[in-house]
Amino acid sequence: MIVIGLTGSIGMGKSTTAEMFAQEGIPVNDADQVVHDLYHGEAVDPIAEAFPNAVRDGVVDRQELSRQLSVAPEKFKLLESIVHPLVRKREAEFLDKHKSAGAALVVLDIPLLFETGGKKRVDFVVVVSCDPQVQRQRVLARPGMTEEKLSMILARQVPDAEKRARADFVIDTGAGLETARSSVREIIGKLKAGSRNGITHA
Repeated sequence: MIVIGLTGSIGMGKSTTAEMFAQEGIPVNDADQVVHDLYHGEAVDPIAEAFPNAVRDGVVDRQELSRQLSVAPEKFKLLESIVHPLVRKREAEFLDKHKSAGAALVVLDIPLLFETGGKKRVDFVVVVSCDPQVQRQRVLARPGMTEEKLSMILARQVPDAEKRARADFVIDTGAGLETARSSVREIIGKLKAGSRNGITHA
């Protein structure tokens, strides 16, 4: 089974691209969705202890958590120490399930793939990218997003140019949905052909 790591900076179109892989029948493990689930379950108690008032009605309040992190960004490491092991556990369960089912390819959708050493856990890296102006317009159109918040997020992410340089494949989402979909299909075709020939990427 070939494991594809899908990543990209905020606003680059990663979620849309992940959905395209899923529409082509490739199982996708969405790290953001896993975190969302954890914020309603296993992560609630440890986060409540580490971040007072960040849990309301038994669920992590993401806005309040984000506010606390903007005031004390050094606490990102504490949050990661709580969340990352739980995310990795879910990821391992996903991989075991689909390997047992005989899947040829799976996708791990990991926003901070390079930043968290995720490259070591995948066979190929696909980076989604677009023009910085398009990225900025997309992100600032989101509810509650500000220039300050965007700058804080980008400061924690490996620059897009570096991601592109370290990728095995790059999908340009700024050229329209159908162009991106064609790129997804091309990548799947190449990797399935390589798998049949016993080729995997170290």
